[in-house]
Amino acid sequence: MSIDIKAPTFPESVADGTVATWHKQPGEACSADELIVDIETDKVVLEVVAPADGVLKEIVKGEGDTVLSEEVIAIFEEGAAAAAPAPAEKAPTAESADSPAAEVTTDADKVGPAARKLIEENGLDASKIPGTGKNGGITKEDVQNFLKNKPAAAPAAAAPAAAAPALNIPAGERTEKRVPMTRLRATIAKRLVEAQQNAAMLTTYNEVNMKPVMELRKQYKDLFEKVHGGTRLGFMSFFVKAATEALKRFPAVNASIDGNDMVYHGYQDIGVAVSTERGLMVPVLRDTDSMSLAEVEGTIADFGKRGREGKLGMDDMQGGTFTITNGGVFGSLMSTPILNPPQTAILGMHKIQERPMAVNGQVEILPMMYLALSYDHRMIDGKEAVQFLVTIKDLLEDPARMLLDV
Repeated sequence: MSIDIKAPTFPESVADGTVATWHKQPGEACSADELIVDIETDKVVLEVVAPADGVLKEIVKGEGDTVLSEEVIAIFEEGAAAAAPAPAEKAPTAESADSPAAEVTTDADKVGPAARKLIEENGLDASKIPGTGKNGGITKEDVQNFLKNKPAAAPAAAAPAAAAPALNIPAGERTEKRVPMTRLRATIAKRLVEAQQNAAMLTTYNEVNMKPVMELRKQYKDLFEKVHGGTRLGFMSFFVKAATEALKRFPAVNASIDGNDMVYHGYQDIGVAVSTERGLMVPVLRDTDSMSLAEVEGTIADFGKRGREGKLGMDDMQGGTFTITNGGVFGSLMSTPILNPPQTAILGMHKIQERPMAVNGQVEILPMMYLALSYDHRMIDGKEAVQFLVTIKDLLEDPARMLLDV
């Protein structure tokens, strides 16, 4: 029985998507719920799986094609078996065996589009990759497994040009490679430019002594992990809780702009920027006022894991009243975060670095972090922005105040 494979149902905010990668080719057998194709939208990459055991009969929309919500992208034959192996070909003659064209054609037949892309990006020799696909074909998974098991290159007294043949680049030449932006990357770029063009963006800075939080974490991290089923106590949960309290005290920072209206939110939904291979994503923690430190840490860990696996959904990133981004994990000492419209503010965390500080007339070496708050001056006055950031600083330097609500 033939079944139409359709693109997922996109939410109202997503007009269309792009076929990113076909993991199966016509004639290949599929198991129920096995990944068939990735559809990339402006926000996430959606996975489409096989509806049952059977065979992918026909691809209607190729890689790079634009698809609409629930548009047919392929035909699936339920219960069918994979195509029978092609009859063995005659051994090539000496003349044809030496023919480069014959060799290239054979390799192309064995390598699927997704696998070929990986092979080209990594400068691999397809003939050395064991194929597990139909008729010994090389799949994307075969290439990934080959890369995982590939021995490290020997430190070389080898010739400097040794790496050149693998990339097919003549030694000593200046090369360039033009790669089109992914849909997600293009959308991120567009939104960042719009944020700077449409908002009266300003940034205020402060610094926080992280010693109290670090000591608290050191004292309780083992017990915390044991009590909460392996969830680790990090710094982000303290920042989320401190930001939540500050947002309650300064509602304008928790607001958003809709045309000529200012929308004040009676809840705190905080987006946490997550860096993935496909680009920056901002999944949202819902109702952070009612979340415990363990719930915050567990949810953020889950976001990170699903972000790396490409499994963050659109629902994870809808909404949000405020955003926190942490450039410190990459070593950033100070930066100016860009607003995440229609939100009116974003908090930037940075690297913790020991610095000499004057404390009660004495010089102490303390673990300090610079904080940056970018905000939309159309909505938030400078006084509110500075006081908001000072509130976060005060709460982090005396964490007990978060529990006592003072």
